[in-house]
This record gives sequence, structure tokens and C-alpha cells, in this order.
Amino acid sequence: CIAMKNKQLIREQRYQIQSLLQVDTPKKKIAALIGTSVSSVYREIIRNKGKRGYKAAAAQELCEIRKERYRGNRKFTPAMERHIRDRLTDKQWSPQQIVGEAALNDIPMVSHERIYEFIRQDKTLGGELWKHTRHRLKHRKRPVGGKQVNIKNKVSIELRPPIVDAKERCGDWEIDTIIGKDGQGAILTLTERLT
Repeated sequence: CIAMKNKQLIREQRYQIQSLLQVDTPKKKIAALIGTSVSSVYREIIRNKGKRGYKAAAAQELCEIRKERYRGNRKFTPAMERHIRDRLTDKQWSPQQIVGEAALNDIPMVSHERIYEFIRQDKTLGGELWKHTRHRLKHRKRPVGGKQVNIKNKVSIELRPPIVDAKERCGDWEIDTIIGKDGQGAILTLTERLT
């Protein structure tokens, strides 16, 4: 299913796409005719194209299967929690491995992102599931829900004047900072570009 201004493509639009593709209509024109974006048309075709090309009936069926699969998997059930706890603690599996095994064995399962979220929730409640992940949740650059710092009036390094890139004059500096763990301590380096 493809979003179209917060709506999904409907069956009729899929049949329009199929008909227009059969007469070699450019994708940009297809998008304009059915009232959606060009990227949505491309995504719809790529996602639902079969061996014999794009077929609207097959695309609609695939969309409904994906919708049903998503609807069934997004609720975190007690059975899923038991399965996740078992795989994390007993087998030391990653969330990706848990999801992969569930898909192979047709076991209902949430996404690996949701499993990481569950592990982080468990950690904040004093649980120890996080100790069973290989990286112990250290891969995140900032804490979940942490505020990203926005620098006012910042200028991209790509926009610096060409004379600075030439490294021909004194007084052009590069500054870099490294912040320590938990915001404790910092290193500031200043380098003149000419040197």
C-alpha cells in the first residue's frame, strides 16, 4: 500500500497504473493522472511488480496481505514477550535474529526496533535484558527522547568561501570538539588551515 496525501492507493488507481503502463505512459504523467506523487508510483510498481510486469489485481492482493500482517504484528503480546526474553537470555540472540527466526517459522512478532524499545523500557525499570545485547545498547549516539542540539545561525562546511579551501592565508581556523561520556569533560582542538 502506498500513501497518497495520507491515504492509500485504492484498487481503481492500481488498475489505472496497470493500463497506463501498458501504453508506455511516463511515470510522471501517471502520477499526475491518478493524483499522487511520482515517488509513490515508482514505489508501488517496484514493490508489487511480478514476473509478468505490474498487475493491479496482484498488487491489491499483496497490499492487503501486508496490511493484515502489519495489523496482526504490531500488538506486543505476552507470548511475544516470553519468546523475546527466552531468545535474548538463553540464546543471546539479537533483535534482528529474533525477528528473522519468527518470520521463518511463521511466528507473530513485532519489529526489531520495537524489541530494542522493549529492552530499553526493561532497563529503565531495573531489568537486565540490556546486558544480553551484544553492544549493551551503547550504539545510540544520544539517549532515547534526548534533545538534539540545534546551533543557531550555523553555516555548513560546504558553504565556506573558496579562499579558505585554498589554504593560502593566515587566520582561517578549523574547530572541533569531542564531548566525554555522560557530558563529562571535553576536548577542543583548534587548527589553523594554513599549517
